[in-house]
Amino acid sequence: MYSEDLLKRLVSELGGKLERAVLLWMHDPAERDATVIRQAFLSDITNLSAATEVICSRTPSQIQLIKQNYHSKFGIVLEQDVAAHTSGDHQKLLLAYLSTHRSEGLEVDREKAMKDAKALFKAGEKKLGTDEKTFICVFSERSRAQLATISAAYHDMYGGSLKKAVKSETSGKFEHGLLTILKCPQNPAKYFAKVLHDAMKGLRTDDSTVIRVIVTRTEIDMHYIKAEYLRKYKKTLNDAIHSGTSGHYRTFLLSLLGSNH
Repeated sequence: MYSEDLLKRLVSELGGKLERAVLLWMHDPAERDATVIRQAFLSDITNLSAATEVICSRTPSQIQLIKQNYHSKFGIVLEQDVAAHTSGDHQKLLLAYLSTHRSEGLEVDREKAMKDAKALFKAGEKKLGTDEKTFICVFSERSRAQLATISAAYHDMYGGSLKKAVKSETSGKFEHGLLTILKCPQNPAKYFAKVLHDAMKGLRTDDSTVIRVIVTRTEIDMHYIKAEYLRKYKKTLNDAIHSGTSGHYRTFLLSLLGSNH
């Protein structure tokens, strides 16, 4: 109707946090995820936690769509960008997680889960130092349902949680990736409610995180995230956003969240 690109027009009309949120919202879900990852790689202070969170919290079918969108939108294979912007065990984990085929079904193998729990114990808490290779292998190759079974088996066999073992045996971006893979599938809404709470609990709101989570999860599981937020923090997510943001940016986020109940 107007012979101009809507995205370009939005860039010229908006600014700051509102512009970032609206522009991300204009894409479809897989394109949003691809954009978040790309922006994380290109940011001045390389904010790899955003890229790590998106990659490690998505299902195998979502990852396939992200990879397709990434290549068509930015002209580069996602794995190549990951290899260029990450290093060490963190890089190995992301590359393995992106390239390994995992089932999305609910079927589990309890015997295999016990073997994996034993292997993880031997690779971590039982030895001096950590065999990161075993953690990468198990966390990148097992389905979400199987990983939950491994986690339960670990607790039954050794009395401690697999989550605590990861925290004590690993650190930094590698730890963040492993914990996201472990915690997110069990209860994604609880996971993202905590991410949002952490982003708003200090004196200053981490707007990049707030925009990323609200815009990318609104069409997926925001109803559940809001319920988890209220249950865990005794405050509605809408109220938290209202007190942690301002102006048209706040109005936009609240409109995505919907009614305050």
